[in-house]
Amino acid sequence: MDIDAWVWWLIGAVGLGIPLVLTTMPEFGMFAVGAVAGAITAALGFGVVAQVLVFVVVSVALIAVVRPIAARHRDARPQLATGIDALKGRQAVVLERVDGSGGRIKLAGEVWSARALDDGQTFEPGRQVDVVEIDGATAVVM
Repeated sequence: MDIDAWVWWLIGAVGLGIPLVLTTMPEFGMFAVGAVAGAITAALGFGVVAQVLVFVVVSVALIAVVRPIAARHRDARPQLATGIDALKGRQAVVLERVDGSGGRIKLAGEVWSARALDDGQTFEPGRQVDVVEIDGATAVVM
């Protein structure tokens, strides 16, 4: 049984697709596309040298073009603030008088202990304040 060259190229493409799924390395996908291009070249009747050349050119071109674009998108992704970092900069409502020594605020639906950023400042109940930072379990407000 003699198998055509284009079938071998497709088997190679599938073989390169398996590590792509297992390792999530996109380079394997680019090589798999190069193998499909090699299969098309073989199906059109070109020789082995042309098939390998098409495989190499397509694979290298994809890596040279796609990787920098993917890296730019990865680096440009906005960082999501979580935990206490997500609370910085938010507004809160004063529940109990807040001064340099303490008080209570409602922040993100929860009651927090708070203190004023400047010792001389005081905030009366009902007033909105901005959270500057979180110091342990205490919100520092202004």
